[in-house]
Amino acid sequence: MPNSSMDSGIKSISKDEVTSLNPADTADGVVAEKERSQNPANKSYLLKLTCPDDLGVMAKITGHLYQHGAFIINARHFADPEQQRFNMRIEFDDRQFSLSQQAFEQEFAGFAAAMNMTYQLRCALSRPKIIIMVSREDHCLNLLLNKWQSGVLKADICAIISNHQNTRKLAEFYGIDFHYLPIDKNYKAQQEAKLWQLFCEYDGDLLVLARYMQILSDDLCTKLQGRAINIHHSFLPGFKGAKPYQQAYDRGVKIIGATAHYVTEDLDEGPIIVQEVKAVDHATTVKDMIEIGHDIEATALARAVRWHVEDRILLNGQRTVIL
Repeated sequence: MPNSSMDSGIKSISKDEVTSLNPADTADGVVAEKERSQNPANKSYLLKLTCPDDLGVMAKITGHLYQHGAFIINARHFADPEQQRFNMRIEFDDRQFSLSQQAFEQEFAGFAAAMNMTYQLRCALSRPKIIIMVSREDHCLNLLLNKWQSGVLKADICAIISNHQNTRKLAEFYGIDFHYLPIDKNYKAQQEAKLWQLFCEYDGDLLVLARYMQILSDDLCTKLQGRAINIHHSFLPGFKGAKPYQQAYDRGVKIIGATAHYVTEDLDEGPIIVQEVKAVDHATTVKDMIEIGHDIEATALARAVRWHVEDRILLNGQRTVIL
């Protein structure tokens, strides 16, 4: 999770001065009151953060928000005893802000720096921009588009990129830009450069590999760290290569699974976000397994993408914390 790019310069005042100030008596307070008078609806914010764990760290964070009139609506946290890391997700609104939004963001940046905190702060109404990549199979893509159209996935799907043409009509049906980037082993680097160019042009926040059956380069994986999600069947590493469901059937597996994870240079070994499983038995055919597998792949990926755009996922080493 990237550090915030907000400025950290802020005037320091004593605790007594803070508690004695009336919001209307400060320049920032006047601006805050003016903002609320122009827009009476409360504006909500999402804050997710990670920092070194210590005695009273949660009290410091919530106390800092209280000090500036942030009204906490929802909060969840997890303190990892092994990593000694404190992880938290807070939703709050500005109904009692004692300073303007810009001043609050600048002030919080200084507080975060003092806490050695990595964080992300955004307006809850802002919609992350998603780019989806897909190959031939469209079961994961279909569910993502359905969740998006129904309003469950609170994001903007800006484009669909594929190395095949078969999902073009689906993209056109939903009114989404479609980009055909075929794969040629002699020009794969150029194809990937075009992919990165499109991601930047759309100002993408998340790349979703919805059964995109090509391996991304280490360089691109590094650029997309924490911003790319992949889905695969959970037979790995047992049944690699072609026809994994046939291999699973031949071995008589009793559980079919799917794993959604962040993309890293280590193929299919990034931090796990969601895993789904379904029991099968001796009567389950290969065709049945494929259908079941498609269902749980689509479900797992859609849930992982939703959690990401809702800022519920924090990276904790090689693991994820879901809040």
